[in-house]
Amino acid sequence: MRIALGLEYDGTDFVGWQSQRDGRSVQDLLTVAIATVADHPVTVFGSGRTDAGVHAAQQIAHFDTAASREPRQWLLGINSRLPADIAVQWVKEVKPEFDARRSALWRRYRYLLRLRGTRSALSRRRAWWLHDSMDCGAMSAAGAAWLGENDFSAFRAAGCRSSTPMRRLISVGIHRRESLIALEFTANAFLQHMVRNLVGVLVEIGTGRAAQSWAAEVLAGRDRTQGGMAAPAQGLTLIEVAYPEHFDLPARPDNDADFI
Repeated sequence: MRIALGLEYDGTDFVGWQSQRDGRSVQDLLTVAIATVADHPVTVFGSGRTDAGVHAAQQIAHFDTAASREPRQWLLGINSRLPADIAVQWVKEVKPEFDARRSALWRRYRYLLRLRGTRSALSRRRAWWLHDSMDCGAMSAAGAAWLGENDFSAFRAAGCRSSTPMRRLISVGIHRRESLIALEFTANAFLQHMVRNLVGVLVEIGTGRAAQSWAAEVLAGRDRTQGGMAAPAQGLTLIEVAYPEHFDLPARPDNDADFI
């Protein structure tokens, strides 16, 4: 049978979701926990790769198993074998054709900026601290230039392994709550470092160091070296992954950490 699960994690001390030769990965720890409960080796597939230091409020994964367990047995058993910075939120048996990555319709990431004169001890692992003022209107208008199906070569990491730079950016949203600004990006999929590079451009525009038109110019140039700095990893969180309704996956739970 095929099992899907939703999990959250604090990415601070991980090399990312993906299993790597060296370093602590979410995929490796989750695989060991599931295999222990299943009492046989498993291969775990995720909806997408989050980079080192990037968090997830809703990562979706699936695995195949011959073991017969109730959902609550899976949930409690897996969580009891995971460290404190990973937590499974739900477990559900799904149709054999479900694939955590290939079945996904879109992904949503949120990037948090903390604007204040002094650094924050509490949000240091979840937000990028800036002491500049920020024009959210200019950022929103600039982000609109990226909507639709585009070549995002200017926003991909040098080591990105995707076979194509084409991605469909569905929405860009800017929300402010007192000293926090949340930048949300929804797309069918993302290139490596794409969101962090988009944020880097928007921050330059929001602070007035770059013109609003620069966002479109960077996109059209397709040259990463002309795109400015990448935002730090700690401000980025995978918020939601959407699937066709017929898979009947649980809705994303309310998350108190959406704003901190």
